[in-house]
Amino acid sequence: MSLRPWVPGLLFALVMSSALGVVYTRHQSRVLFMGLQQALERRDALNVEWGRLQLEQSTWATHGRIEREARERLDMRMPDARSTVILLE
Repeated sequence: MSLRPWVPGLLFALVMSSALGVVYTRHQSRVLFMGLQQALERRDALNVEWGRLQLEQSTWATHGRIEREARERLDMRMPDARSTVILLE
């Protein structure tokens, strides 16, 4: 049984192309994994910043602070009972 002379060359070319495909796929996998890791780090940093911003907002929005700012900066006062009008249906 004799092999045709081009069969070993064809098999060699197929094996080499398969090997190059594996190398390329592994490289792409590593590149994509590094991108995923960077995206996860960015997500974590944004979550930390979001938590800080929520804490800051809750600090700035307390009732006592708003009332103090209204009194001191805007010179606002509670109206007395004579100037208060209550509307009933």
